[in-house]
Amino acid sequence: MEEIKLYAMTCGWITMPAGFFLSGQTGNLAIPIPSYFIEHPKGTILFDTGLETALQSKDPDVISSALGAFADLTTVQYHPGEEVSARLEKFGIDPKKINFIINSHLHFDHCGGNAAIPNARWILQKREWIAANNEENIAKKIYTPHQYDLGHDRIEVDGEYDILQDGTLILIPTYGHTDGHQSLKVKLGDKTIVLTADACYLKHSLEKMALPDAMVVSDPESLLKNYRLFKSLQEKGAKIIFGHDPTQSPTLTDGEIKRIYPEDIQ
Repeated sequence: MEEIKLYAMTCGWITMPAGFFLSGQTGNLAIPIPSYFIEHPKGTILFDTGLETALQSKDPDVISSALGAFADLTTVQYHPGEEVSARLEKFGIDPKKINFIINSHLHFDHCGGNAAIPNARWILQKREWIAANNEENIAKKIYTPHQYDLGHDRIEVDGEYDILQDGTLILIPTYGHTDGHQSLKVKLGDKTIVLTADACYLKHSLEKMALPDAMVVSDPESLLKNYRLFKSLQEKGAKIIFGHDPTQSPTLTDGEIKRIYPEDIQ
């Protein structure tokens, strides 16, 4: 098989209360908004697409609409050229030719760039699609359908899923942050990389088994189960890339698309 390549990019930063990420913490925390590009012999894949370009606006109403329920708690640092499509184009990749989008879940900072990847097949957990179409969730602005209900060819999966049927890209159900959250296990040669997304925000979260604030947890026990899974995989040699770790992320990319090797991951 040809080599599988994993790349990281950062598509802006946001600042939120630190207690969102580690319950009980005070002050604010600036976090990166990542996206991951995978070159595979069977196709090209994006895992999460970052923020929508409306968040580059100076209009507070436009920003509020894009942030939904998180508007009063979030400051955005996001500039033209940092959106996922621009990152891809600068690297020589046509966003219109991406084969698959995988969203870990459908919050504003993980699916905002879906519109810029119009021809991809879209893979998500069936449970997440149900949650994202729940009228109460939409009324509370936890989910904002204009960011994800865009007519993509949708593949709804239920639990673990082998994306290309060759064992190299495995979706892991990691419910708990949202009802249908999923993480991605990537095989690079004989090494395993786990992209946790919001199933584990920070390295410290896993080290201390520290839960985030209840506002961003749908099921605490499931989240702890995810932590135990990640620890088990780590003990077996897997490298973990955390969802929004502001210390780990700059070691992987300065923002632009950069290839990740297992030995790069600390």
